[in-house]
Amino acid sequence: MTVSTASLPGRWALPVTAAVNGVATGMYVPFTLVFFHHVTGLSFTVVGAVLTATGLVGLALLPLVGAAVDRYGAKRVQYALYGVRVVGFALYPFAHSLAAFAAVALVTAAADRAFPAVQQTLLGEVARGGELDRLQAATRALQNAGYGAGALTATLVIAFAGGTGYTWTAWGNALCFALAALLLRPLRPVRAGGGAPGRGAAGYRLVLGDRPFLVVTGANFLNALNYSALSVLVPLFVVEWLRGPAALSGAAFTLNTVVCAAGGVYVGARVRRTGARRTRAAALGGGLFAVAFAAQIVLGTLRPGSTAVLGTALAAVVLVHTLGELVHSPAAEVLAVAAAPEEMRGRYMAAYQMSWSLAKTVAPSLFTALLAVDGRVPWAVLIVTSAVAAGLLLRVERHLPAAAVRPVPVTVAQGAAASPAAATA
Repeated sequence: MTVSTASLPGRWALPVTAAVNGVATGMYVPFTLVFFHHVTGLSFTVVGAVLTATGLVGLALLPLVGAAVDRYGAKRVQYALYGVRVVGFALYPFAHSLAAFAAVALVTAAADRAFPAVQQTLLGEVARGGELDRLQAATRALQNAGYGAGALTATLVIAFAGGTGYTWTAWGNALCFALAALLLRPLRPVRAGGGAPGRGAAGYRLVLGDRPFLVVTGANFLNALNYSALSVLVPLFVVEWLRGPAALSGAAFTLNTVVCAAGGVYVGARVRRTGARRTRAAALGGGLFAVAFAAQIVLGTLRPGSTAVLGTALAAVVLVHTLGELVHSPAAEVLAVAAAPEEMRGRYMAAYQMSWSLAKTVAPSLFTALLAVDGRVPWAVLIVTSAVAAGLLLRVERHLPAAAVRPVPVTVAQGAAASPAAATA
């Protein structure tokens, strides 16, 4: 008996848990340094240093997480990550010493860095073909909605409760992660029989030998810088180069979040209806990024003195950037998931996640150095990286599995993996 992937048990749980996870993340990410300063009582300098160090260690642990996913399944590892974050955020208000804060920050940072890779692997265990694209778009849209709701919730709690609001927010995070774990229970992933071949190190040698996938990962590193530009470069550009009010950068970030949440599913569906290949859709998203960055150069040259004119122009640029994000993200993420061999998808997604994490690590120092030269230089560099990324995706297209480049309808035996023979072109 075969069933459509659309009817796999508990498929709805993934976007719903993503929304709840987004609420938790949104409650502390926009206030990271201030948040941890208040809940631990440590200085900003110490908090920043600990978060940087633990973040790098968490990044280094990604390969181990990928191997664990291949051995035990993404859902089990996801439960473990939720459990670690529940305990971590519950303990943060009690971690007043440097050693206690570093210990709690280390385990939560490792879980945070690993979560996207495990989430993408879980998507691949739940859906196939075009259904994978739809589920990815829905998951991302609801996660963005949750992120905005979480940021607003934290803002209100802190506004009314003052410093103690940070403690309540930390415990609220723990509750959100616990709720997300409970909501994940109905999900019934479909995995191929057997585990990953060989030991973890041998498995990663195979990943490193897969040149087409490494090209996709490298292109994503370049595009990941485009995403970081909105949160890292835009605030600096607005205040330091355009001499505009800092509130404009916050409004730009809010606009991006709202449009991503409201339009993610719609834009993804329109792109799919065109029958576009995932590589070309991702390249088109990169092209839209480049258009937005060229507009930033024009804006940085004109430097309007009116706050109203500046705000309107910045909003228009952010909308183009956001459209690029909505076109690029579903196609690029699903391309990576579909290009990975099922029995080693955990390791592949861990390697792919490195591109996001490295971009986030590099972006602050890169953008500040380029901005010091001229406010338009970082945007010019990002135009080049966008073009290179698009070129790499188009060039590697014929070397990737056909089903990864263009989704095909598939059916799966209930409780078994997808059968290529069941696919129709």
